[in-house]
Amino acid sequence: MKKYLVIGNPIKHSLSPELHNHWIKQNGFDAIYEKKKLSNNDLENLILDIKKGNINGVNVTVPFKNAIIPYLDDLSNEAKKTRSVNTIHLRDNKVIGHNTDIEGFEKAIKKINFNFKNKKIFILGAGGVVPSIIYASIKMGSSEIMISNRTEENANKVKNIFNNIKLIDWGELPNFDVIINATSLGLNQDDQINLNFNKVGRNKLFYDLIYNPSETNFLRMGKNLGNKYENGKLMFIYQAYSAFKLWNGIRPSINDETIKLLNQ
Repeated sequence: MKKYLVIGNPIKHSLSPELHNHWIKQNGFDAIYEKKKLSNNDLENLILDIKKGNINGVNVTVPFKNAIIPYLDDLSNEAKKTRSVNTIHLRDNKVIGHNTDIEGFEKAIKKINFNFKNKKIFILGAGGVVPSIIYASIKMGSSEIMISNRTEENANKVKNIFNNIKLIDWGELPNFDVIINATSLGLNQDDQINLNFNKVGRNKLFYDLIYNPSETNFLRMGKNLGNKYENGKLMFIYQAYSAFKLWNGIRPSINDETIKLLNQ
C-alpha cells in the first residue's frame, strides 16, 4: 500500500486527507493519505522515510514550506524561484521539491473570472505561501504588488526574493484592486484583522487563502462593503490536483462532489 502525508504544525484543520482519499478511492488505488503534525526536528527523518520508500509523497503546509528545502536533493524551477515547497516525491532516487501553490492560485483566479492584468495586489502576511501568490500574480500581469506583515523581518525576506514588491507598514491601507489575506487570522471564527476597510471603495476582490471556515470575518467585511469575495477552497483543490497528477500521472476529477468534501 502506498502512503502519502500532509505535514504541518498546526495540521488539525487540514482537509487534504478528505480530498486525496476521495481521489484515491475513485481511481481504485491501494493507498492511504494521512495528516501528521511535525516539528523542525522531524524533517530529516521524514526525508529518510521517503528515500526508503516508506512514504510515496508529501504535501507541506505551514510552517515548513521553506524549512524543508535544505533536506531536499533538488527543486523544480518554480520552487527555486519562490523558495517555497508544498509537494515532495521521489524521482530517480532523489527527493524533489515542487511548488503546486502557484498553479493552484492561478487556476482558482481564472475559475472566478477575475482578471489580474494591470491590477494592484495587496497581500497581508509574509508566510511560506506568499512568494507563490506573488509569482502567480506577476504571471497573470498585475501592475503592482504590495505586502504588509506584522513582523517586518519576515516581509523583508519576501522582498529579498522579489525586489519589485513594495512593503507597507502594518495597519496602513494603500490603494488596491485585490486584497489577499495570507495570514492565519481567520482560522478561528472570532479572529479579526483590525484594519478599517470602510473607505476602500467597491468592486474590489477580497481573497482569503483560508478555506476552513469558508467565510472568515475578513471575507464578511468585504462582502458587506459591496466587493467580490472568495475563499481559498478552489486554490486548495487545484494545488492538490497538481500534486495528485505529479504523484500518479492521473488528472483527478474536480466536480460538485469534490467541492462538497470541503464544506465543513
